[in-house]
Amino acid sequence: MFRFVIAAAVIALSAGHALANGHGGGEAPPPPKPEATTSPAKVILTKQGPRLVDLKGMTLYHYERDTTGKTSTCNGKCAESWVPLAATAEAKAIGDFTVIDRDDGSKMWAYRYRPLYTSPADKAPGDANGNATTLQWRIARPDN
Repeated sequence: MFRFVIAAAVIALSAGHALANGHGGGEAPPPPKPEATTSPAKVILTKQGPRLVDLKGMTLYHYERDTTGKTSTCNGKCAESWVPLAATAEAKAIGDFTVIDRDDGSKMWAYRYRPLYTSPADKAPGDANGNATTLQWRIARPDN
């Protein structure tokens, strides 16, 4: 009988702690930290085919001279004309999007290892005024 009383007391104490922690008896555990699961760009469909745009809807471009997949060759004055798609210091690769270190120590997004840029020539979402085939700038597309 004594063993039964001790066993019942242990069960009651355990249940009491579980109920107190999980059902209003104490502070709720903090929510999990959100992971960076949002890609930095999306695909839109246009008459010219699908293209990548940033989260504001601005057309993204890639530079033919960015060939290593690890760095951007557009720095200094070039980066004033072609704005790198900035990534935070904590950004992590997601899907086909990777993070590339820039010469100035900042980070930027790349799609399939091609650094992504916006053009100041584009004034509104959907504009594609930066497409300069003679300068080796191309609209970023999900198939390239």
